[in-house]
Amino acid sequence: MADDKIGYRIKDIEQSQRPRERLEQQGAHVLNDAELLAILLRVGMQGASAVQIGQQLLYRFEGLEGLKKATFTELCQIDGVGPAKAAQIKAAIELGARIARKQPEDRVLITSPQDAADLVQYKMAHLEQEELWVLLLDTRNRHIRTEQLYRGSLNASTVRPAEIYKAGIRHNAASLLLVHNHPSGDPAPSPEDIYLTRTLIEAGKMLELPILDHVVIGAKGFVSIKSLHAELWPT
Repeated sequence: MADDKIGYRIKDIEQSQRPRERLEQQGAHVLNDAELLAILLRVGMQGASAVQIGQQLLYRFEGLEGLKKATFTELCQIDGVGPAKAAQIKAAIELGARIARKQPEDRVLITSPQDAADLVQYKMAHLEQEELWVLLLDTRNRHIRTEQLYRGSLNASTVRPAEIYKAGIRHNAASLLLVHNHPSGDPAPSPEDIYLTRTLIEAGKMLELPILDHVVIGAKGFVSIKSLHAELWPT
C-alpha cells in the first residue's frame, strides 16, 4: 500500500483521472482504497484533499479492517472527518458487510420454466410495453439478480447481444435465462421471438455463457421457448 501514502490534490490532476470520473468511466475496481474513501468523503479540507484524508484514515487505522473496527467517535477525531462523513463511512462499510453475509442458499433456485415465471410473472404480466429481462444464475442455477434491459418492440435488430451478456459477465453469472412479456396477454412466441432467441444462443456459445431458456410471460400464463423449440439449444 505504499502508493496509498503518496499525497496529491484532486484539483492538480486531469479531470479524466479524478476518482469519481474514473469510477464512472472504468468502474470502482480500478480505484485504490484511499480513492474510494475520497468518493465517500466528497470534499477535503484546507490543506488536504479528500484522497489525502482517505490516506490518513487508512494509515491511522492500519487499513480497511481497522477502519471497519473503528468507532464513530474515533472516525470523527480524524481531521477533515466530521459526524456526517463518519456516518457515510460507517454506512458504506455496513452495506458491504451485509452483502458479504448474504448466503447463496438464500437465493431462489431456478429448476424449471415455472420457477422463472413465478419469479417475474406478477410484475411482468400486466406491463403496457414489451420488456426483456435477464435472470442471472450461478453454477447451481440459483438466482443472483434480474437485469431489466430493454423496453419496446423486441427483435434481433434492436436487442444487442453485447448488452445481454455484459450483465452476466459483470456479475459472474454461470448462465442466463431470458424472460419477456407480451402486452396482448397471449404468451405464444412470435417468429421474431424465435429468431431473437436463436441469435442470443449463438452469441452465448462464443462467450461460454449459456442461455438456459427464454420464457414469454402473458396475462394468460407463460410459455417456455425451449419446451417448444429444443432444437435451438446445443446438445
